[in-house]
Amino acid sequence: MLTRMTLRRAPLLTLLLALGTMPAQARVRLGDALPAHPWVSPGREVIVVYSHDCGDLGELWRAILDSGLPVRAVNAEDIPAPAPSGVNVWRGADATTFARSLRVGTYPAVILAQGGRILNAWEGTFRGDLGLADLDGPATP
Repeated sequence: MLTRMTLRRAPLLTLLLALGTMPAQARVRLGDALPAHPWVSPGREVIVVYSHDCGDLGELWRAILDSGLPVRAVNAEDIPAPAPSGVNVWRGADATTFARSLRVGTYPAVILAQGGRILNAWEGTFRGDLGLADLDGPATP
């Protein structure tokens, strides 16, 4: 006489399989200190981390430059890519190490920092608003 076998899931195996199918995602962490970099961090600044395969970044650069904040350009991943005139670009292995230490998952990444700490970050999703009005609060008459 054959009995019906019931399948039981192995919880640990199921968990490991599920974790193995999830893509690893790097995420810039708010509040973290910026990794080592070659500039002196003023009060508030915008850091654009990008690579050669980001496509046309014209609108992104316009929005960043219009913010009036100091702008840092970090050209990661070893292949030179341009930035607007007047913006100093950090390139090379140290720039790539900086991007990876930040745990940037998608280029271009826009980092809003203050005093060397990350206030906000957009990884491939920047739409032109740094949220400065929210940070500064309402204007007083």
